[in-house]
Amino acid sequence: MRFLMMTTDDSSSAGQNPPDEGMMAEMGRFIEEMSKAGVLLATGGLDPRPTRIESSGGKVTVTDGPYTEAKEVVVGFALIEVRTKEEAIELSKRFWQIVGDGKGVIHQVFGPEDLSGQ
Repeated sequence: MRFLMMTTDDSSSAGQNPPDEGMMAEMGRFIEEMSKAGVLLATGGLDPRPTRIESSGGKVTVTDGPYTEAKEVVVGFALIEVRTKEEAIELSKRFWQIVGDGKGVIHQVFGPEDLSGQ
């Protein structure tokens, strides 16, 4: 099962706890552990100013962010492959124990094999 774990920011916590060397080292060990176990497929930070693509009535509109109406933006992600949703939740808990306060979401990712019934 694949899960996309996303870190969100509503700008209320921006700059409150800049990462220190200890936290960065602990996160590095956590990422290395997940990589060696084959659990971590991809990870990274995201530009908080996304480009929105919208299709309506055959017309495609492209709008550059940031968007004043957006309350939260996704600022980081990790794509993982685990056996159960519970494992994904446990990895997310470990992440938040390292970085401290914040918010995130976990989405199960479905691929072509899920759609074909294999």
